[in-house]
Amino acid sequence: MSLTSASPLECAQSAKSASHLLATLPTSSRNDALTSIHAALLSSRESILDANARDLESARKAAADSQLSSSLVSRLDLNKPGKYEDMLKGILDVRDLPDPVGQVTLRTLLDDNLTLERVTCPIGVLLIIFEARPEVIANIAALAIKSGNAAILKGGKESTESFVAISTVISQALSTTAVPNSAIQLVTTRDVIPELLALDSEIDLVIPRGGNELVRYVKDNTKIPVLGHADGLCSVYLDPTADPKMAADVIVDAKTSYPAACNALETLLVHKDAVDTIFPTVASALVAKGVELRCDPLTKAAAQTIVPNAGILDATEQDYHTEFLSLTLAVKVVNGLEEAIRHINTHGSHHTDVILTSSAADAERFMAAVDSAGVYHNASTRFADGMRYGFGTEVGISTNKIHSRGPVGLEGLMIYKYKIRGQGHTTAVYGEGEGKRRYRHERLPL
Repeated sequence: MSLTSASPLECAQSAKSASHLLATLPTSSRNDALTSIHAALLSSRESILDANARDLESARKAAADSQLSSSLVSRLDLNKPGKYEDMLKGILDVRDLPDPVGQVTLRTLLDDNLTLERVTCPIGVLLIIFEARPEVIANIAALAIKSGNAAILKGGKESTESFVAISTVISQALSTTAVPNSAIQLVTTRDVIPELLALDSEIDLVIPRGGNELVRYVKDNTKIPVLGHADGLCSVYLDPTADPKMAADVIVDAKTSYPAACNALETLLVHKDAVDTIFPTVASALVAKGVELRCDPLTKAAAQTIVPNAGILDATEQDYHTEFLSLTLAVKVVNGLEEAIRHINTHGSHHTDVILTSSAADAERFMAAVDSAGVYHNASTRFADGMRYGFGTEVGISTNKIHSRGPVGLEGLMIYKYKIRGQGHTTAVYGEGEGKRRYRHERLPL
């Protein structure tokens, strides 16, 4: 990894050249690079956390002056219990996954001695633009190297000290490996973003990781394909047949375990028959965790029977379109399963949505009909995560309808090519007429 001072075009061109070399390196070389990065970040923990502390101090001052959101400050902190360890573990998890490069996914015998193969290969050059989370550098460097992709990284100004510290350590680690430093580059100035977004001949995929404003800006200002999501408007539908304790546990986890995450719960839809039975138990558990409930009239009245006037407000229509990223939850009554599905498909962001029910049939209907990257039955929205899916770590979460969806790990950073092996075959000999050959099109074992 290098802190580049080159022009955006030079940066992208060197990344493209590095991607061609990286794609041909053996598995062992890419894995050795990840081992070196892990060791270097482990031994440099103190200096990196010192740099992160300087970023945090500046960010908290900015938040106090209302120049930065509290959720962004929360995402910035590398010193949270287990966060640095998770970053390190993610590198080794990626290293130990099967090599995604060169996997044959289709093999067909077109004719005698003429075979077709579909083989996985890297996308090429990734441009990742992200806010706050400094661990993203290590996550993406690991995923890019393992998948044979080059990456250009642009972090937010609020975490510059952390980014520079981490990138310096990674650069030193890579200098002893077969992976070229130009395969992973960090740019630190905001003014290069428009120029990078214009380089659709050199950059193959843009992945924005941040708030709605960042993602919308990227999508509106580039011809390069964009993978990501603008919002994480995750919903839970509470069915009257759900177990009350299970429902409370899942909803509290989804809302409070990390409120600033894109997979945190933002809207609770309550079946009308669960308002006076299950919902008060859920509301009590949420308020006990400091959650502010923004309710429609029916759920507000039910909640106040358990927790009178404590953290319960009237909801506005906008609340059902809002990604709070804090201990605030919008609550609404629905008449049944179909209304819940319509609400989620209309108001949600197609990220992750949940049904809590004891009816297997209703669960299957919900999971088939809800148009989201993740649809769960009796499980927290917080499971929408590359590490929890077993992907090692993730480059981001996508709500796209093409290529890759949900948490994007190694598989989502691969594309494929077709290879044909023949012995002087030509197309002119094939056809329907007399003397013409017919294609065999026989599927062969992988």
